[in-house]
Amino acid sequence: MVEKAQFSSHLYHPKYWLLWLGVGFMRLTQLLPLRVQMKMGTALGRLGMKLIGSRAKTARRNLELCFPDMPNSEVEQLLKRNFEETGKAIFDTANAWWWSDEKIQQHMTIKGQEHVQQTLDDGQGVILFAVHCLPLEMGARIFGQFQPGVGVYRPHNNPLMEYLQVKGRLRSNKALVPKRDLRQMVRSLRAPNVIWYTADQDFGRSSAIFIPFFNVPDAATITGATTLAKLGKAKVLPFFVERNSDDTGYNIEIQPALDNFPGENEVEDAKRGNKIIEEIISRNKSQYMWLHRRFKTRPNKSDVSLYK
Repeated sequence: MVEKAQFSSHLYHPKYWLLWLGVGFMRLTQLLPLRVQMKMGTALGRLGMKLIGSRAKTARRNLELCFPDMPNSEVEQLLKRNFEETGKAIFDTANAWWWSDEKIQQHMTIKGQEHVQQTLDDGQGVILFAVHCLPLEMGARIFGQFQPGVGVYRPHNNPLMEYLQVKGRLRSNKALVPKRDLRQMVRSLRAPNVIWYTADQDFGRSSAIFIPFFNVPDAATITGATTLAKLGKAKVLPFFVERNSDDTGYNIEIQPALDNFPGENEVEDAKRGNKIIEEIISRNKSQYMWLHRRFKTRPNKSDVSLYK
């Protein structure tokens, strides 16, 4: 479990100077109003769409697979908006890591925190069932204003980025747990604590079952929510976050704990989880991380890739 960001003088090595320059620029943008930041993010997103065509191709294909009845013109419009929102997410992350609590509170609304408190008061841990929406970092920071939890994260290969993300995320969390450390997650839930959990990405064949996701009948899906809820004696609460349509702030909503979860069958639990994920994404499609190759793993190694 990580409870403190570890800094080393080695991070001042010249190979990190370019990254430090980027950090300095992003810190300067903290002086700008949120709407100005979002305009800059829109421009960055549009530029990114032109420069990283492979990612645009992946996102477009994901939209075509998930929404086959959506007219091509709407797909292209949603794709463009998604890249704009992705550019804005760079500033969302910077704000989440560096804004003061006072500034966070000036740009947030929160609904449903009573469901979290009731679950903890009952002596049970809370699994916040979230998705990889673009303002997720800000969602965690807002949540931490009333109930700091334990973040589940992937340690970064770049030591400077690892330092920055740990330091930033500990602004809203008691501690961080690497995503493969199941024992620490279970221990945290039994404390009881709140942990974040996402099941909307493709983690490979070894830990997956193949079940429907939107209009893809056999999407690789993990069943970790069932395992965590059982071992951690915890409740699962769906979590939603979005940036306002006028770019003036952020909203989060925590829904009541799921009834009868976990159930008798982890496959049925996972199907139920995918339905919840679909509902969360559908509330704001443009702010979801469509750039991920969600359907890269096929049921059989010989199956043709959906991205060719």
